[in-house]
Amino acid sequence: MNDHELAAHLAGEAGRILLAVRDSRRNYGRDLGRAGDAEANALLVAALRELRPDDGLLSEEEKDSAARLGKERTWIVDPLDGTREYSEERDDWAVHVALAIGGRPAIGAVALPALGQVLRTDRPAPLPPAAAPLRMVVSRTRPAREAELVAQALGADLVPMGSAGAKAMAVVRGEAEIYLHTGGQYEWDSCAPVAVALAHGFHASRIDGSAMVYNQADVSMPDLLICRPELAARVLEIVAGLG
Repeated sequence: MNDHELAAHLAGEAGRILLAVRDSRRNYGRDLGRAGDAEANALLVAALRELRPDDGLLSEEEKDSAARLGKERTWIVDPLDGTREYSEERDDWAVHVALAIGGRPAIGAVALPALGQVLRTDRPAPLPPAAAPLRMVVSRTRPAREAELVAQALGADLVPMGSAGAKAMAVVRGEAEIYLHTGGQYEWDSCAPVAVALAHGFHASRIDGSAMVYNQADVSMPDLLICRPELAARVLEIVAGLG
């Protein structure tokens, strides 16, 4: 099983575990999200340590180790992106499995288990047609002011949505054209979505236009832009003007 296949397989399997846990939610009550996170993380970590023992590993639900910093290849996973949406039985949550090579988001898969989909770097689809007016996905609970201002400048409609992975994949799937985030994230929130978006021909960068670099000592990722390639220059120009 190559790295692309492994990422997609593990994302899908973790998604199935999460659905099974949610289906038996009576056993967990308010701890549903925590239980799902723990079970999905256990699967991912055990499989990666067995199948790719020489690679580094960074998971949201696992204690970090500086040993990964000396690795050329590091797996970066988020067992459950969108705990609130998962617990509320919505469909806008995801599982992220990515492999950073030399800091670059090279390989990845994002599972949308409630939708029965796994988007992956080795199976890119043609860019879907853009809508008019444009659509920008934003947080359903705390939309960033910068995103609102960019949407206003572009005449774009705001589309509230849950997890980072769900928002990024909404662009890849043709449900939106732009995902702009400025509220702070971590490497596991964006590595797999960025890998998938790039593989499908979309633009992905920091909001100053610089590349996304992973497997860093500081795992915080303050901002992110994923959008159709023809929109990138204009969005970055508007963001730069906000400063």
